[in-house]
Amino acid sequence: MAEPETTPDAGTGTRCGFIAVIGAPNAGKSTLVNTLVGAKVTIVSRKVQTTRIPVRGIVVEGQSQLVFLDTPGIFRPRRRLDRAMVEAAWGGALDADIVILLVDVLKGLDEDVERILARLADARGPKVLVLNKVDRLAEKDRLLALTAELTARIPFERVFMVSALTGSGLAELKSWLAAAAPPGPWHFPPDELSDLPERKLAAEITREKIYERLHEELPYALTVETTDWRTHRDGSARIEQTIFVERESQRKIVLGKGGAVIRQISMEARRELAELLGHEVHLFLFVKVREGWADDPERYREMGLELPKE
Repeated sequence: MAEPETTPDAGTGTRCGFIAVIGAPNAGKSTLVNTLVGAKVTIVSRKVQTTRIPVRGIVVEGQSQLVFLDTPGIFRPRRRLDRAMVEAAWGGALDADIVILLVDVLKGLDEDVERILARLADARGPKVLVLNKVDRLAEKDRLLALTAELTARIPFERVFMVSALTGSGLAELKSWLAAAAPPGPWHFPPDELSDLPERKLAAEITREKIYERLHEELPYALTVETTDWRTHRDGSARIEQTIFVERESQRKIVLGKGGAVIRQISMEARRELAELLGHEVHLFLFVKVREGWADDPERYREMGLELPKE
């Protein structure tokens, strides 16, 4: 009989670091965390501010356990939900052992990055600059100019040039982080990839599929909640989810003519969930109008966010 896996204790040369990944919207934070982990632990979309809550992705590199915190994009908040997302991002960054500032080299030092730099000095941990999407930049001399501009503003420990999408440069980044992580016991079992509950991950997968299908038509005023999850004797799962929107017009967009759009979303989400969970999934989606859900404390609790004061 095989021995159960155990979490390494302190005193065995182990290290464990909590690493916040911050950056402007669509800098590639979720793609970076997924590629580093080697599995999908956070959703990705062309739509900016897709990540709403900090999601942890867990990597073992030698004797080090690296816990990456994928945070919402930091931008100028306009709505109450925006403020909650930005505060969640900064909460993760200020408490982390190491902070990665991820910058999209195609956008460079824009207004959102400027805003982040102004507050980044408050983070207590070492700061690492990671320039992303370098494979898509034709004028490579711009990298040196951007690096000089950013490092003149903040004393970064190291600078890495990577492609989160292809994985280029990530081995060196991971190796450096493993050595820089503080000594101590691991916080999670060796085979754990994320601390996101399956119910919440399932809701996030469906939300991703909605954005993929309705990138242009639908605003951010929707959320998805897993309302029921039952495991059958054959190992399959029956999952019910509710998609909350703010207006009847949005509900019609999600449903589509004759329910065509919602059926496609359900099929795509069900396929990915079955692959992630390793068993058959029966997914049932319901769309409900709930005006002002973005001001409902219960919805914030479900998302793992704090409701900001007016």
